[in-house]
Amino acid sequence: MFRFSIKLILIFLVLCSCEDNTLNIVKNGASKYDIVYIDSPTKSNYQSAEILQKYVQQISGANLAIVNESSQSQKDKIYVGNSTEGTFDDQQIKIIAQGNNILISGGSDQATRNAVYEFLERFLGCKWYAPEVDDIPKMETIALHLPLAYHYTPEIKTRTVHSKLFYEDPEFADKLKVTTKAFPYYVPEGRVHTFHKFIPEDKFYDTHPEYFALRGNKRLPTQLCLTNSNVLKIVKDSVNALFNRYPEMSVISVSSNDNTQYCECENCKKIDHQEGSHAGTMIRFVNEVAKAFPEKTISTLAYQYTRKPCTTKPLNNVLITLCSIECDRSAPIEDKCKDFANDLKGWSQLTKNIRIWDYTTQFTNFLAPFPNLLTLQPNIQFFRNNNTKWVFEQHSHNPSELFELRSYLMAKLLWNPDLIVDDLITEFTNGYYHEAGVYVKAYINTIHAELQNFPEFFLFLYGDPSQAFDSYLSPTLLKNYRTLFDNAEKSVAHKPQVLKRVKAARLSVDYAILEACRKHLSDDFVLNESSLTLIQHFIKSCKEANITQMNEMGYTVKDYGETYSKSIEVAMQPNKASGKPVTLLTKPKKYAEENPQALTDGALGGSNFYANWLGFEGNDLIATVDLETQEEISYLSTSFLQVTNHIVFFPIQVRYYGSVDGDHYTLLGTVINNEPLRKTSKVNDIKSFDLNISKTNFRFIKIEAVNYKKAPLWHNASGLASWVFADEVIIN
Repeated sequence: MFRFSIKLILIFLVLCSCEDNTLNIVKNGASKYDIVYIDSPTKSNYQSAEILQKYVQQISGANLAIVNESSQSQKDKIYVGNSTEGTFDDQQIKIIAQGNNILISGGSDQATRNAVYEFLERFLGCKWYAPEVDDIPKMETIALHLPLAYHYTPEIKTRTVHSKLFYEDPEFADKLKVTTKAFPYYVPEGRVHTFHKFIPEDKFYDTHPEYFALRGNKRLPTQLCLTNSNVLKIVKDSVNALFNRYPEMSVISVSSNDNTQYCECENCKKIDHQEGSHAGTMIRFVNEVAKAFPEKTISTLAYQYTRKPCTTKPLNNVLITLCSIECDRSAPIEDKCKDFANDLKGWSQLTKNIRIWDYTTQFTNFLAPFPNLLTLQPNIQFFRNNNTKWVFEQHSHNPSELFELRSYLMAKLLWNPDLIVDDLITEFTNGYYHEAGVYVKAYINTIHAELQNFPEFFLFLYGDPSQAFDSYLSPTLLKNYRTLFDNAEKSVAHKPQVLKRVKAARLSVDYAILEACRKHLSDDFVLNESSLTLIQHFIKSCKEANITQMNEMGYTVKDYGETYSKSIEVAMQPNKASGKPVTLLTKPKKYAEENPQALTDGALGGSNFYANWLGFEGNDLIATVDLETQEEISYLSTSFLQVTNHIVFFPIQVRYYGSVDGDHYTLLGTVINNEPLRKTSKVNDIKSFDLNISKTNFRFIKIEAVNYKKAPLWHNASGLASWVFADEVIIN
């Protein structure tokens, strides 16, 4: 750290008029400047000086010496270091010229680093698009126009974009001025959804069920009972132990598990009623924890059932993390998620310590087209305007649609929410995709404009491309998007590295086309032999782009390729059930429009329950298929979906029956689930329950899929009704 004031700086400044109102840091490849660090620099500040030196040399070829004050020569100076002016915010940056000298400073080491990168970008024209992709100008003369007096203080103090581009490359994170970790300052074992970590079910439930949530007439290990004094003591002890283990960390989360099964005991209900929100018990509990650690920050979640603000004010060392998971992403939050907007406004009246946990991609389908780019700015501005100093933008971490652009755009807007978004997108697409940029930008413009033609469309984080096949992903538009990317590839065919980026960008359109074929969207989009080429090309492009994950549930590109290839096999084999009438003997709910014909319509379901799956909540699937005439049958199959974190499980077993008259049925066989549900079950999967029998003639086939009925005790939705999702019935 160094101490200086403007008066002290003036002692070192040589006041002179500057020719043509410019300062030439480098002229014709030579420089009369030194880079000067003041006092004894921290390691970080010395590295900031080295960064400046590196890029000036890369731009112009001139190598500026790095010196301390005592070694100063008669050269002009570029001062790099921290300011200790009394009113200087620790995030504030300053870039000013006094005479021939330049000062690049910040209110902290990180702010000084930000100031150096801001100087390089704003005044020298450097651009950083991705870890290995930048645009550094080449010029023999570096001239700065005067007057030079740039000051900036970011209003969002902690800026996190959940992208591996930043986490795996701290230097790139510094360039874009975002954090290098998802949870900076947090105790590693105490980041989010921590109740089960403090009081684990397998350790306490059998002996102390009263520590857990009362649901109906039974205690379940879904949440904690926050009015139990022993629970408070154990949590305090756990927090204390973690802070002792990580004394350098300043934040820990004391927060609900990831479900809505809160405690309904009389004591908890009374408090929540008084407070007008289930956040009442939470904030009172967290405040008690926070009192014990006045020098630390206790973070908690305003999430789902605790999102609505209560009346009790959080203590000054309590950080409210408000989560926008339910919101429609087709328009700004203030327009289409008014409940969340009102909740944020309410919390901002109670506290100035607000951290927003926002969501910016489709977590069920990372590679799906997700036209929400134009909502990012108004949302971040809204957060900024309501006491939010910390924003965590939960991007996909792993590559998703237009991954590099999204990472870049969010980082830019967190630093300055008032930048012009269209300029940022154009700058990126031209810089990252070169000649193909105009086509990628045209795709972005078109798909966002098309979404606006459907104001009732709900763009959901857990949605599916199939929901948009009659809007912004219609057959005509899919063909238009495909043409744009065909032209984009042609335009950079002579640039292998750029072509690779374009192929990665088009994966979202390719994925939507694959899903359109799976659904038999039109005569142009069907599952047939040519679909094998499409899926093989998709898998190859994913491999080249190092993309391995399809969604947040661990469903891999390999899984997708295998299940899609199986779908092609299913679609191409004869199916006596195709298009035949289906009668349901149990009631479905919500999905596939509750249409029984989803089981025989030839449109195959994907990895998400929105994609043509017929769902049964808490009850078995019992359905009959009328083949309309007696048919010789030797093979029966039904596909089922599993998404365990959403309480969607494979059936326990599937029974097949046959009948010639529709009244009297014969059991043909039972297919037992050979992978029964357990904690280690694959989160997202598709499974066919196949039965081979001796050739027999039947007209009617009955399918019974046995549901678990409820989530097991160990599941985060323990006690809630479980789902069975079924799709295409195959009869041969």
